[in-house]
Amino acid sequence: GQSHVLGEEVTVTVTLLDSNHCPGSVMFLFEGAFGTILYTGRDFRYTSTMQGEPALRGRRIDRLYLDNTHCHPHRSLPSRQCATRQAAHVIRTHPRHQVVIGVYSLGKETLLVDLAVEFRTWVVVSPWRLEQMRLLELPDVFTAEEGAGWIRAVDVTEIRWDTLVSWNTLQPTIAILPTGRPVKVTHPNIHLVPYSDHSSFSELCEFVKWLKPCSVIPIVKGGMCQAYFQEYLSSAPQALPDLKIPKPLQESVQQQSKRKGQGPLCVLKRAAQHSVPRGVVFEPPEKLTEEPEEFMSVRVLQQNYCESACCSKEGCTCHTGKEKGKEELSGEQLGVARAASAVSQAPVSSEHFPTGFAEQYLLTPLNVLKQNSSQTFDRLVEDFFRRGEAS
Repeated sequence: GQSHVLGEEVTVTVTLLDSNHCPGSVMFLFEGAFGTILYTGRDFRYTSTMQGEPALRGRRIDRLYLDNTHCHPHRSLPSRQCATRQAAHVIRTHPRHQVVIGVYSLGKETLLVDLAVEFRTWVVVSPWRLEQMRLLELPDVFTAEEGAGWIRAVDVTEIRWDTLVSWNTLQPTIAILPTGRPVKVTHPNIHLVPYSDHSSFSELCEFVKWLKPCSVIPIVKGGMCQAYFQEYLSSAPQALPDLKIPKPLQESVQQQSKRKGQGPLCVLKRAAQHSVPRGVVFEPPEKLTEEPEEFMSVRVLQQNYCESACCSKEGCTCHTGKEKGKEELSGEQLGVARAASAVSQAPVSSEHFPTGFAEQYLLTPLNVLKQNSSQTFDRLVEDFFRRGEAS
């Protein structure tokens, strides 16, 4: 519910809204020069209480990215309250059975709480799930003590034929699978309950009809649902998106990529785009201005390096004047020229050596760079920029 403004030159306002799915699930409301975009997320279940959300009330939505998991007229689903009653009915019809409920790592917590309260029993869970329930500050109806309650929550992958056979050899057991998806039942004691954290088709229609977006874009791959909502769309022209990434976001992405330890080639491409003063590798620019003749040969090598690997033209500056340059250079500058010459003779494609990179890393041949680990090369790059800034 709190809005955040990102960017300087191009600003984007982002607001996170509860998507009524598992704990922590949110929708994203983006506002900027491109218009207004609401992204429900891959996991979203509409409820009429969303109409009271201040950030959405009376808001014009240019584009609605919609969780279309159940977007088909034949995929009707009951409300979660109704599905909970169905689960309770299954339990009541098996009064002497232990009950095992298959859930994912997150989600369906409300169902477990409601059944625990309904039947006044503890819900037995694994120790890590118990800690999770406590972090979510759910009602104190969960325990990790085996046998303390006759309802148990397990991972959904445990609900299958062999586990049901095993459980029933110890004591009569039924399993409940709360899902809105079509599932093949492999054991007579497995009971499907249409409890879903995704919107039903009728709920999606109600949501779009209330929101009146200019366009609807399905999130789930392969699901085309726009035809069902045409009559609910706004007739107002939608804003054309100008999806420029704000500078702070660009810098954040670059920093994250660097922390993940990209390979040498990725680092090379980033470094090639980094703006470095031209004279840092050799001498400060003002010294170049004072003594142009002394550094002329070095500058020629710099400017023609990118082409020298593939150059075969006679008279080209990357092949002439070498002896004369050696005579004019000092010992340190001669080492620079030799390094440049060694690199220029290597069969390196410009595809793997970004344009302009030679001006910054003339002293380090590419074959040497490739021999270093990405971490070592990252340090070399950082040291290079640090020395450049110090100069």
